Amino acid sequence: MAISGSFLCTSFKQELLVGTHNFTNSSGNSFKIALYTSSATLNASTTAYTTSNEVSASGTGYTAAGNTLTNVTPTTSSTTAFTDFADTTWSSSSITARGALIYNDTQSDKAVAVLDFGSDKSSSSGDFTIQFPAASASAAIIRLA
Repeated sequence: MAISGSFLCTSFKQELLVGTHNFTNSSGNSFKIALYTSSATLNASTTAYTTSNEVSASGTGYTAAGNTLTNVTPTTSSTTAFTDFADTTWSSSSITARGALIYNDTQSDKAVAVLDFGSDKSSSSGDFTIQFPAASASAAIIRLA
């Protein structure tokens, strides 16, 4: 199988209702993003970070388990609550990735969201950057409407 679209993971939605995830900047959980090849099986039913088909960490500028994300404080606009993350970069890297998994490193690596890049994206001895959308009710990576 492959990465099959971009989703908030189903388990994440349930975990929000029982208070598992805390996105508060000062006292919240630590969130990470890991990169995956086109062979990875990631979808809405993904429940946790996995090393299966993660981008190779050998000499590429990529570290297993990915980058720690800087959270944007959760807020609301009209009837939508949202949070987002600052862009993240793997510097001087040689990476080819088809997608990514955002997960909660503090809470047993529980999955938050699957990102499908739509095609392989690569860097060659350069920066591999994930640019998150604007932190707004209509664009943020995590929105509850």
